[in-house]
Amino acid sequence: MFKKKSRIALISTALVALLVLAGCGQAAAPQGGNTSSGTTDKKTITLAGSTALQPLAQAAAKDFMSKNAGIQVNVSGGGSFTGLNNVTSGSADIGNSDVSVEGNADFKDKGLVDHLVAVEPFLIITNKDVTIDNLSQAQLTDIFTGKIANWKDVGGQDAKITIIGRSASSGSRATISKVVMDGKDFTSAATAQDSTGNLITAVAQTPGSIGYIDAAYLKDTVKALKYNGVAYSADAVIDGKYPIYAYGHMYTKGEPTGTVKAYLDYIMSAEFQNANVEKAGFIPVSKVKK
Repeated sequence: MFKKKSRIALISTALVALLVLAGCGQAAAPQGGNTSSGTTDKKTITLAGSTALQPLAQAAAKDFMSKNAGIQVNVSGGGSFTGLNNVTSGSADIGNSDVSVEGNADFKDKGLVDHLVAVEPFLIITNKDVTIDNLSQAQLTDIFTGKIANWKDVGGQDAKITIIGRSASSGSRATISKVVMDGKDFTSAATAQDSTGNLITAVAQTPGSIGYIDAAYLKDTVKALKYNGVAYSADAVIDGKYPIYAYGHMYTKGEPTGTVKAYLDYIMSAEFQNANVEKAGFIPVSKVKK
């Protein structure tokens, strides 16, 4: 009888130990936002696309990883349409884009879900040897379409205008075409860079050149111009006086869950928006009327 009771006690102890171990092995939900399932479905999540949005995505990734040991967030560029294609095909968890897919037949019925994460202001920049400091919408349109090819025709020096832009996959290019040029396309004489950083370098090194960048990238190696007489500032965007901006979109294929949702919840949290978005050169979505 004693032996039988001992065996029962040993079995009970073993079962309790197994239950404790099982409880310890459960994954904790990532910090920075509740997941829909409450579990970490991915240890590594990938973002690709807009180089304009890249600094913000990387800042959020750095914070998110510091709060969630063992989770890796990889952010790459390539342009907005690259990001959209990657998230559509499943090769990226999140596609970063400066353009909306609304009304775009290529992404219709692909199951993409839009998450607005920031307002992205854009600047018109020139090489520092350019003597003017302001261009109107009409002047910029004529320059970017190739109608005006010399700075003297807009009040500057007698020098050739060299246009340095982005590739066709760029959301920055699409934004300038839409907002500044009323949908017109760039002249074929414009050269194309594959990233905002490379565009800045090219403009800084090319006399008489002009280009466009996300405000977060501005360096003192180039000059930012006024647009229609208005210098860029966050307040000018918020007050509706400076119109060259886009919304930063992060697209997922279907509603996000697990770690992907937690990352997006974090980037949209008051903690991140209030402390990091403006610091990174962007404007919180809540401050600009859509």
